[in-house]
Formats: sequence, structure tokens, C-alpha cells
Amino acid sequence: MKFNLFRRAQAVATAEPTSVTTVTTVTTTPGAISTTAADISGSNNTEISKNDMFEEIKSRFLNEIDKIPLPPWALIAIAVVAALLILTCCFCIIKKCCCKKKKNKKGKKGKDGFNMKNMQGGEKLQDDDDDEGETGQTEEEKEEEEKEQEKLGKLQYSIDYDFENTKLTIGILQAADLMSMDSGGTSDPYVRVLLLPDKKKKFDTKVHKKTLNPVFNETFVFKVPYEELGGKTLVMSVYDYDRFSKHDVIGEVKLPMNTIDLGRPIEEWRDLESADQEEPEKLGDICISLRYVPTAGKLTVCILEAKNLKKMDACGLSDPYVKIQLLQGGKRLKKKKTTVKKNTLNPYYNESFSFEIPLEQMQKILVAVTVFDYDKIGKNDAIGKIFVGSKATGLGLKHWSDMLANPRRPIAQWHALQPEEDIDGQLASLAAKK
Repeated sequence: MKFNLFRRAQAVATAEPTSVTTVTTVTTTPGAISTTAADISGSNNTEISKNDMFEEIKSRFLNEIDKIPLPPWALIAIAVVAALLILTCCFCIIKKCCCKKKKNKKGKKGKDGFNMKNMQGGEKLQDDDDDEGETGQTEEEKEEEEKEQEKLGKLQYSIDYDFENTKLTIGILQAADLMSMDSGGTSDPYVRVLLLPDKKKKFDTKVHKKTLNPVFNETFVFKVPYEELGGKTLVMSVYDYDRFSKHDVIGEVKLPMNTIDLGRPIEEWRDLESADQEEPEKLGDICISLRYVPTAGKLTVCILEAKNLKKMDACGLSDPYVKIQLLQGGKRLKKKKTTVKKNTLNPYYNESFSFEIPLEQMQKILVAVTVFDYDKIGKNDAIGKIFVGSKATGLGLKHWSDMLANPRRPIAQWHALQPEEDIDGQLASLAAKK
């Protein structure tokens, strides 16, 4: 019994150290295992949660795509196109940035290449560029502004209204400091007076040659009832006379009559303003026929018809007739007239006129055709004019050439009417060349 007890005690004694070691190992190992397990489980849980979220988003996206009523190839094509658009946008942005950098480099090189004089003016040039950037104006716009700022001159005039006789008297007294229009540094000025909107009645002063300070001292009378004056506008335009071309406008003064106190006479100076460049007014068209018989030396001009003539009367119509002039070397040889067609803008004539001209003279002859508005009381106003001949240009020359190329055959042609002043200038120029 003792032995057994001793052995048990020994067993117990020997077991104690082992139990202690095992306890220590058990106590240490489970803690580490628990922490590592927790970490592993936490990371697994986050990965699982992320995967779950991704899968959920993916499934939702696929479900949304499935709802779209398009086949898969169409969706792929749309995606490819969208990707290409994004790529091209990115490429354009990058290209613009690169171009700006290159321009900046070139500008720096240019500044480095300036000489000392240009270096001194470099700051001014840069300031000018900055100003252009701020205002956003081009060089052409600046030039136009400078032209507008140029002084055109000034005009002295007088205005007086006679209430008893309903007469408006306009006096053109003088002009000063006019802008030179000729190459010699002078002008040939005259003044045209209109009471708009009536363009039919107009007055011109005498032309003063080679001066920028003309003295006119001329008066013009408009008979207008006082009740109608409020809707009128007085226009006084200063022109530069040119014998061989269209007269140039130097400037004008516009006065709405409803802004003027007519209770007393007015006499004042006013600066000229640049005239509005109006589009050329359409005067109408005329159809004429030309026929030449070389053996008989006979030229026949037939006035067939006209259309879309300019309204010259207050009622919105005209009383047109046509005048034919045979010219040679600036001199009028013969003239003929058609009958007057009342109250129409589209008259039909079909009237023929014959002239005896030898074949050798045909290259020197010009035929001028003018459409007039007949007026019983005042002067007959020209609506428009054309001319044909071997020295004409454009359609006038073509019509004449076609007539000579087809003898004894009538050749008809429509011609657009032009202002009488322009045609007279061209005819005077041709006469001066001889």
C-alpha cells in the first residue's frame, strides 16, 4: 500500500510539472489562435461583404440591361461609340493644350528676336493685344470705327415755315472743313435736299469746284401742310460731284421735323454724319428688240414692254413712257418717244422706231433708252436708263453683238434699268476717251 501510494504520489508529483507545462501552453496558444482566427474571420467577412456588394451591383446592372428592349450587339455597339466619343474629346483637349503651349513658345521666341527699338515698343504691342482681347474687335472693325470718327465736315443751314401759305423754306448757306474726296486733296461739293419719305421731289445746289469750304446761299421751298410735317424727315446730303462715275456722299444731316420748333426761324451749324449705305434700289426691267439690215443701212429699235417699274406717284403707280436717243461721240443725233401708259408699273408698248445708219458707222453708234414718269405739272422724272452699242459693257454689248451677228433678224432682250446718273456718267466717260 505504501508502495502504491508512493507510486501514485510520484505519479501525481510527476504529473504536476507536465500539467503545468500543458496549462501554460494551453493558456498561451488559445489566445493567439483566437486572435488570428478573429482576424482571419474579419478579413474573410470584409472580402465576402465586398464580393457580395459587387455581385449585387453586377446583378442589378445586368437586370437593368435586360430590361432594355435592345439586342446585345446593339448595346455593345452603343458602348463602343460612346468610348470612341470620349477618346476623341480627350484627344481634342490634349491637342488644344499642346497648340497653346507651342504658340506661347513662338511668342517668346519672337520677343527674343526683336531689336532694341522693338523691345521698347514690346510693352505697347502687348497692351494693344490685351486691348483687342478685351474689346473683341478685329482690325477691320477698328478701321471702320476710325473712319467713322474722322471729321466729315459741317453744314450751315436755315429753316423757316410760313404757316399762312404752308411753305417750308430750307436755306443751304455754306459748308466748312469738308473731307477731301479727290486725289488732289479737294472736292467738288454740292448739297441735295430731300423731305422724306417723298424721294420724288429733291433739290440740288450748284456744284462748287475744288473747294472744301463752299458758300452756297441757296433756298428751296417745299409746299407741305403743317399737319403732315410731323411725319417728314429733312435730309441734307453733301455730295462730291464726279463727271465720269457715281457721285460720292461726303456726309449728311438728318432732322426729323417733329423735333424742330417751327415757331421761329432757325439758322445753325451741324456736323455731318456718315450716310447710310442703302442697297441699290430696284428700278425695273425693260425689254427691247434690235434689228439691223446692212444692205439698207437701217436700224430698228422696238420697245416691247417694261415690268416692275419703280413707283413714282403718290398713289403707288406711274405714268411711264420711253425715250430713245441715238448718240455718236457724246452728241445726240436723233431722239424718239413712245406713248404714255397711264397708272401702271408694267406697261406694254410694242412700238418700233427706225434709224438710217450706214454699216461703217455702226461701231460708233450708241443707243440710249430712258424710262420716264410723265407729270402734267412738274418735270418728268427719269425712272431708269440703259444703253447698248459696241462700246457698252455686259448685257448691252452682248445684245448689240448678237444683233450684228444675225442681220435682218429681230433680237429681243430684257435689260435691268439703272440710275440715270450712273448711265450718264458712263456715257460721258466714253465720250471723253475720244
